[in-house]
Formats: sequence, C-alpha cells, structure tokens
Amino acid sequence: VIVPHGVLFRGGKEGIIRRKLIEENMLHAVVGLPANLFYGTGIPAAILIFDKGRTARKQKDVLFIDASREFADDKKQNRLREEDIDKIAKTFDKFKTVDKYAYRAKPKELAENEFNLNIPRYIDTFEPEAEVDIEKTQEEIAELENQLTEVRAKMAGYMEELGL
Repeated sequence: VIVPHGVLFRGGKEGIIRRKLIEENMLHAVVGLPANLFYGTGIPAAILIFDKGRTARKQKDVLFIDASREFADDKKQNRLREEDIDKIAKTFDKFKTVDKYAYRAKPKELAENEFNLNIPRYIDTFEPEAEVDIEKTQEEIAELENQLTEVRAKMAGYMEELGL
C-alpha cells in the first residue's frame, strides 16, 4: 500500500490502526520513497508491505528501508532507477539491517516507540559534515581578494583608455 509519510506517525485513529496491524503481525516492511516521485504530488511517500502469512513463519520483526535518497532527478519528476529498485528488492529479501539504509525492528521496539513507524526513528542517515580548514580558507579568501584588486586595476585602465 502506498501512503503519505504522515500515516507512519500521526496519532488518533491512524495510530490505532498501526498498532493493530503490528500486534496482529501483518506489517512486514516500510519502504521510504523519494519526494516528487508520483504525478500530482511532490510529497515523499512510503510503501507499507503486508503479509498475512507471517504468523505461520513466526516472523514478527518489521524491516524499514530508507530509499528516499536514491533516485534519478528527471527535472520535473524524480524516478527510481533500475539499480534503486534492485537495491530495495535485495534488501527486502535479505531482511537485515544495513547501515544508513535499512533497519530490522523488533516488535518490542515498535511498542516502545508507541507504534510510530517514522523511518528516521529507526534509520540514522546523518552524515557528518566535512571539517573546514579555517587557515586554508582564509588564505584562499586573501588570494581571491588579491585577484579582485588586480582585475579592478585592469578594468580601471581599460576604462581610462576608453575615456570613461
């Protein structure tokens, strides 16, 4: 089932429905998709994958996949590439945690999170920013200022030649 992200975490009736689906062991996976993937809406969506046969296999964990950052930007609309779809499918088949991409959550963890299925709650996609070398940056700024001074002097010379 394709849903907007709000369905994953809003309270009220939606929260009650999520709880029931998890307690009855029907939810198998949650796949986060990129924004602007579907015509008519720019919001990100998610796929909820249900499996009524999970009880027989005694499978209770829920797999979260964050595929929201892997897509082709086709100007007006984003598109999942073949490799993006393959990665989602292979990750789903393996049903294992993959750093910064997928997380296998236990039912107890879902209950502790009040059945909130918001993907960032389970998958940490934080990437630390590169450190900035302040000295090097200051040197680059000084060099650019020197170049700017030289260019301005040349321009003033050209303007003088033109009588302006």
